[in-house]
Amino acid sequence: MDFNVKKLAFGAGTLFTRAVQFTEEKLGQAEKTELDAHYETLMSRADATKHWTDKIYRQTEVLLQPNPSARIEEFLYEKLDWKAPSRITNGELLGQYMVGAAKEFGAETPYGNSLMMVGDCERRLGAAEREFIQTSAISFLTPLRNFLEGDWRSITKERRLLENLRLDLDACKARLKRAKSAEAKAAAVPDFKETRPRNYVLSASASALWSEEVEKAEQELRLAQTEFDRQAEVTRLVLEGISSTHVNHLRCLYEFVEAQAVYYHHCHFHMQELQKELASLPNAFALHSTFAVGTASEGLLGSPADPDTLKIEEVQAPASGTRKAKVLYDYDAADSSELSLLADELITVFTVPGMDCDWLIGERGNLRGKVPVTYLEFLS
Repeated sequence: MDFNVKKLAFGAGTLFTRAVQFTEEKLGQAEKTELDAHYETLMSRADATKHWTDKIYRQTEVLLQPNPSARIEEFLYEKLDWKAPSRITNGELLGQYMVGAAKEFGAETPYGNSLMMVGDCERRLGAAEREFIQTSAISFLTPLRNFLEGDWRSITKERRLLENLRLDLDACKARLKRAKSAEAKAAAVPDFKETRPRNYVLSASASALWSEEVEKAEQELRLAQTEFDRQAEVTRLVLEGISSTHVNHLRCLYEFVEAQAVYYHHCHFHMQELQKELASLPNAFALHSTFAVGTASEGLLGSPADPDTLKIEEVQAPASGTRKAKVLYDYDAADSSELSLLADELITVFTVPGMDCDWLIGERGNLRGKVPVTYLEFLS
């Protein structure tokens, strides 16, 4: 019990000494040991890493799960160490509704048949999204969270301990400075009269007492300096570990990008297949002009059955019916049958029988090719 009381009293005394030293530093009444520039650079880099890692982590969570209520629910399940229930994605839910509507309206009807196709595609898109979320959470979110909840806490603990030892060191320096000042004052300005020998004894005792205080303060300073230097080295090594953290996060970033690329590739593939299916329906009255399926046999100037119906080099400008047009935006030709455009230039355009209504034939000098109507402003 006595030991605990003494330990408690010593701890309270240490806290009080640190509080006094900290307050005097803030008031400009005490000197502060400054750390070297390399250490300050390491601390700034660590603080920046924590700041931006936290922002990236939070925003990635929002990207993967926009619903804040769902994020809070997942957080509670994780903290309570409970297994979170499987959650259906919005795309899968939409697909279920569309399939249900198709069954209600009749899959043999044009609308019901289309709903069935689109609903099945939406379910595949939702499944791809769920796989992307799971992959990103494992390969990207988890390493970031491990840094914030593990490595950064260790760094913060070591930095706090170093700051406490720095306060102890500066307090020892201030104590030694006061002891030396008092010793010098006692030796240089005696408060006795030569006719009173007793004061010689008192002065000698005071000088000896202050000499003992100086020796004690010097010993405490050496001990505090040793502990501070040891902790400064430990903290420096921990802060230099941020470089390894960056390397690890870079690898995780590449994996996140790869997961995104796979996800969007699957989405693009599913949508292309859906467009092909819808365009093949007998009731696809407007689908051929709005869907860009992208197959080699479906040129914008020819039909799918006969790609050679119309060739650019064989097209002749009509005697009448040509128009001047101003280009609104830059356009890069997708193939040799198209004409690249520059904004604000003037070209001559005309139509030919059998051409898609979204395209025209454009001429600029000796160059000729297909141009999109939406990029043009007709002048005459």
